[in-house]
Amino acid sequence: MEKQITTPDQYPLSLNALVNACNQKSNREPLLQLDEPTVKFVVDGLSRRHFVVEKSGFGSRVPKYQQIFCNTEFGSLKFTPQETGVICELLLRGPQTPGELRARVPRLAELPDPSVIETVLATLAARPDGALVTRLAREPGRRDSRWAQLFEELPESVTVATGDDPDAPAAVAAPQGPTKTELLARVASLEAEVAALRAELAMFKQAGATQDREA
Repeated sequence: MEKQITTPDQYPLSLNALVNACNQKSNREPLLQLDEPTVKFVVDGLSRRHFVVEKSGFGSRVPKYQQIFCNTEFGSLKFTPQETGVICELLLRGPQTPGELRARVPRLAELPDPSVIETVLATLAARPDGALVTRLAREPGRRDSRWAQLFEELPESVTVATGDDPDAPAAVAAPQGPTKTELLARVASLEAEVAALRAELAMFKQAGATQDREA
């Protein structure tokens, strides 16, 4: 997602470029040291879950990969540029305060107003199909609460903020919605339906081509 936005000329990514992106020293927390077999194993797993697809250009000798996790014709997750920036930063760096996101998201998406970050977080937390982010309980010594993405399970040591937290406006409290498992099941079901429709369309096209040749 990050490289699709920041280096579109080098996207989709070869496996070597993907390894370098995973291990880069900036805009990452924690820093990683992944080898090529590990990255390939993960890419294959994401491909089976329909989050990544191989996308090599004509005549390319090197396989290249692109994400179909969001904002593509293959999936149901559609985000605004600002929502994409927030989600991407939370995936790259872990839980962050709105202030940290205000400083980091502009490299991925233009912010017409700094306060839009709070609006984006509130929107992502109140999605009708289930919250994608949640506000964490404010830690001692911190002025603001951090926010975390919900595409993976939160560590047991992390505490989600309650609705009566005095720091949180009521508008940004995460509502009760489908669980992550239910959300993933919905996405998988929709992707399966799309795949079936594409296969059916391909059959119709093939049948039409056969009839044209016979005619």
